[in-house]
This record gives sequence, structure tokens and C-alpha cells, in this order.
Amino acid sequence: MKYRRLTKEQLEEMHPEFINFLAAQSITADEWETIKKEKPNVAEDEIDVFSDLVWEGVLGKVAYLENITATEMHLFHLAEKEMSLIAVRVHQPGVDLTTEPGFEWFKKNFLTDAVDMMTAKKAYSEDKNKDKFQLIEKGAVITKGELFRYFDDIIEIE
Repeated sequence: MKYRRLTKEQLEEMHPEFINFLAAQSITADEWETIKKEKPNVAEDEIDVFSDLVWEGVLGKVAYLENITATEMHLFHLAEKEMSLIAVRVHQPGVDLTTEPGFEWFKKNFLTDAVDMMTAKKAYSEDKNKDKFQLIEKGAVITKGELFRYFDDIIEIE
């Protein structure tokens, strides 16, 4: 398995797509029930293959990721040939970027000495989607990129 198996909730949400996946392999609903009972390892393998296909599709479309903790923000733009990062670190005691008051403080004070901003660019490895997946596994979430573009306009890195 290249990525990781979809969670039970994700699989349930993608039930129609999974049925189509099985149908594309000429596996009927009755056959699937038999496989699950008599060959559970084959059923697990099918779920793993489906999970990888879903991840490939999602990762191929991802353009922005964000990983925000109490004191740091990592904003990624995942372009065709490289990824760009805007990293923010807050040094103000008591400010938590994951809360509304903390983020409001940040919006008013991001140009002060209490906040460090850095930028970086990095080429992908041989497997661009695997690079994206690793960021997600470390806590990044897929976004539309509003925060990245906002700061990118201010500091003009791209």
C-alpha cells in the first residue's frame, strides 16, 4: 500500500465509488460478501487498492495545505514543480493561533517582533503525491489557499 487505508468513515462516505470500483473489476455485491467472509485478506487488499486510488486522485488535485498549531503556521502552495512554504512562529506568551482570540491577535500583530515569518521553496522528490501525503500525515489539511495567498501578496515570495 502506497498511502494508508481510508478510515471507516471515509469508506462509508465513498460507498458508491467503492461499488463502482468493485463493478469495474466485475465483482458483484454477492461476490463481495463471499470474498469478505471466505477470503478476508483479499477483501483487505481490495480496500487498500481502492484507498490508494482515492488518495492518488485527491493528492493530484491538492494545491494548498495548512498546518496550524498553537504557536506556528505552515502554509504550503503545491505548484507543479515545487512547493512553497510560508512559516510563521508566534513568540507572544498566551497566544494560541488555533483559537479565535489568538488568531485575531495575530492578524493585528503579524508585522511585529513577536512574530517571525520565513519563506522557502523545495523541489519535490521523485513522487510528488507522496510528498504531499507526508505533509497531510504530519497534520496538514487541504485548503483553498486563502491564507497562503494573503501572506504571499504581502511578502511576495512567488
